[in-house]
Amino acid sequence: MTAPPYDLAVIGSGPGGYVAAIRAAQLGLRTACIEKYPTLGGTCLNVGCIPSKALLDSSEHFAYARHRLAGHGIKASVELDLGAMMKRKEQVVRDLTRGVEGLFAKNRVTWTKGTARLLSAGEIEVVGASGPERVRARRVLIATGSKAGSLPGIAFDGRRIVHSTDALSLGEVPRRLMVVGAGAIGLEMGSVWLRLGSEVRVLEYLDRPVPGMDRQSALLLQRSLERQGMKFTFKASAKAARVTGHKVVVTVAEGDGTRDQECDVLLVAVGRRPYADGLGARELGVRFDERGRITVDESYETSVPGVYAIGDVIPGPMLAHKAEEEGIAAVERMAGQAGHVDYDCVPSVVYTWPELASVGFSEEEAAQRGWEVAVGTFPFLANGRARAMDEREGQVKIVADARTDRIVGAHILGPRASDLIAELAVAMELGASAEDVARSVHAHPTLPEAVKEAALGVAKRAIHI
Repeated sequence: MTAPPYDLAVIGSGPGGYVAAIRAAQLGLRTACIEKYPTLGGTCLNVGCIPSKALLDSSEHFAYARHRLAGHGIKASVELDLGAMMKRKEQVVRDLTRGVEGLFAKNRVTWTKGTARLLSAGEIEVVGASGPERVRARRVLIATGSKAGSLPGIAFDGRRIVHSTDALSLGEVPRRLMVVGAGAIGLEMGSVWLRLGSEVRVLEYLDRPVPGMDRQSALLLQRSLERQGMKFTFKASAKAARVTGHKVVVTVAEGDGTRDQECDVLLVAVGRRPYADGLGARELGVRFDERGRITVDESYETSVPGVYAIGDVIPGPMLAHKAEEEGIAAVERMAGQAGHVDYDCVPSVVYTWPELASVGFSEEEAAQRGWEVAVGTFPFLANGRARAMDEREGQVKIVADARTDRIVGAHILGPRASDLIAELAVAMELGASAEDVARSVHAHPTLPEAVKEAALGVAKRAIHI
């Protein structure tokens, strides 16, 4: 049976897809969202951003109670209940995915359940539990996201050799965890299990953690994690892995040779790849680049008129908030509005503790572009609220154009950096100068005062250092 035509059919209900669908409905477009999984929210809500942050928060509480409460004059005996921790994580996920269902109902977005395949620019076959159906729409928005990357010679088994989704639901704390990849996912999941009692070693092919973020800040994060017990091996890679009994034997390549190393669980966290398998996009003529990403124009339209794409499946950082903003911009363009995304102002966060957050350009990137910059830094060690919280690690770093004083980058390692970076993302979006931030009144005592002091530091006039 052919369903009535829609103005827009969104394929995928992750942050990019569901936000785009809701915004389209707000703009008066008759909208359907097609999702093959039984719950809405995509990777982020179900097996990515949300459950990982739930475990990060729970494990932070556990580690704080074990190692730092005594310093506040609180004596406590702490015991891990991993099952209860996992149940809490699952409840958080259920609450939020049901919340998206409620938002769809409120905004009259039709949730079509099943696997989508493009038949033409305006027709989609959806295969669900009750069989195939056809969905017709004037426009189609592909928001199918990404999936975990893998390594040749290493096969996932979901128990001993795992990817990030599996690492969210381990049945016990592994004694030894090896993580391949020192990016955000590897360091975050490594942090969870480190706090819960694992010995964690991270292998990284490059010479530093979190490549692409400010080098100085990344090295400060590495030192902090090392003090917590995490071990790093750089310029190394995993070439093969085999399960032997209850152990994993990993062939590690380092320098000119290889060696076998044992662990209880091997987590492969080497990034993600765009996911458009079985979608029929290639067959329809949608153009992909050499990395398997769909190419789009400034309106997010693909090489096939009427077919659009956003999020992890197109070029750019694979971030949920980037996908959300693209989804909004794409449907606003469809509705004749001037939606846009300023990619220089998209923040990135590593949710370890301390957190590392960044927006804009690093000193290295600015130098590569031939810019002369002025840099201001301020350590949390000198911030009154951070000292009161017993959070002394890290710093705020602001990079400004030396000629105009306009902020071109900001990098924060420290407590709640994920929250603090928002001020500087807004400042950059508005074209603010370091002086603008420095002259803004910040409440005392607060962590954001460190942002103000770093802005003052650009002109070499920080007060508290």
